[in-house]
Amino acid sequence: MERQNNRGDRDEVAVPGLALQRQIGLWSAVSMVAGCMIGSGIFMSPQGVLVYMGSPGASLVVWAVCGLLAMLGALCYAELGALFPEAGGEYAYILRTFGSLPAFMAIYLFELMRKPAGVAAVSLSLAEYALASFYPGCLSVPKALVKSVAASCILGLMLVNLWSTRLATMLTNVCLAAKLFSLLVIVGGGAVVLGQGQSHPEAFQFAFHNTTHQLGCVGMAFYQGLWSFDGWSSIHNVLEELKNPKKNLIRALTIAIPLVTILYILVNISYLLVLSPREILSSEAIAVSWGNQVLGSWAWMIPVAATLSALGSANVVLFSGSRVCYAAAREGHMLPVLAHLWPHHQLSSVLADEDKESSPNLQGSHLHSRLHDPGSSLSGAGTHC
Repeated sequence: MERQNNRGDRDEVAVPGLALQRQIGLWSAVSMVAGCMIGSGIFMSPQGVLVYMGSPGASLVVWAVCGLLAMLGALCYAELGALFPEAGGEYAYILRTFGSLPAFMAIYLFELMRKPAGVAAVSLSLAEYALASFYPGCLSVPKALVKSVAASCILGLMLVNLWSTRLATMLTNVCLAAKLFSLLVIVGGGAVVLGQGQSHPEAFQFAFHNTTHQLGCVGMAFYQGLWSFDGWSSIHNVLEELKNPKKNLIRALTIAIPLVTILYILVNISYLLVLSPREILSSEAIAVSWGNQVLGSWAWMIPVAATLSALGSANVVLFSGSRVCYAAAREGHMLPVLAHLWPHHQLSSVLADEDKESSPNLQGSHLHSRLHDPGSSLSGAGTHC
């Protein structure tokens, strides 16, 4: 119980030994949440919601409800984050709530199956969009080339996260700026088309016509929508590096999720204004079809925006996922080497970054003593990320 209480007060009581600096501010946290949520999905396949719901009006309602559900889930997680302000996110909450065995099972499910598959899927989407402009008129890009570019992307992001937390968060901020700009271009383009009287009003004249009443189709529509909102929990994995976490956590969530929800709804309205329902349903990449009709020679901006969007999402997944491994190793649920801190670049062995202002000699001697003292324990109060 005492150890658990000490864990719960981690943001208020300094932990002896090497420690990571709290260098993620409010806007970096907003960037992390929104950057992980806005992936390639909104550019590639938002028509999935329309396909299953059957009408434009019902599809927009689903997008709004998905945003509400994401906000409710984020508020529940924020309560857990205030109760257990430590790195690890879902793993830490399961550990403190249900005990060691469920947490041990969950960490290997997260780190060996869910997160690698998520990073691979996002990287493949990135590679497809990045290569599409080099193969104009082709229905598909060579699979071997797509996989090679995706693997290179993962390797490059790993090196960025290995070098510095600041560099990784800077990349996240840049990618988010590109995402927001591209989404605003889509929203603005739809407004211009509407103002010129060239829109497709039939989508809104019969907004709820042919709406499905089958629960299975409604469930699949929500699955498609919630997939685009996935990623809001990433900030919980790096909670120990967040400045003033009890305030900035809830602020970041309440800023990022409503912002993304509003953008998603406006972007879908723009798609419906520019493209006919038949064009939307037949398009494999709806944003590209939109760009070809509205942007003309500037249509190349859409694949670039989708590439940067996927890059930012993959970066956040790697950045936050490494902290989960670190937290699990600290508890003895993964290899102890994953809980080490690297004093030269202020990194842990799984990409964690520590305080660059502390003395290098003190860091090196402390790490050396921990590595060579067979009686020392790496779990508990040794380090934190």
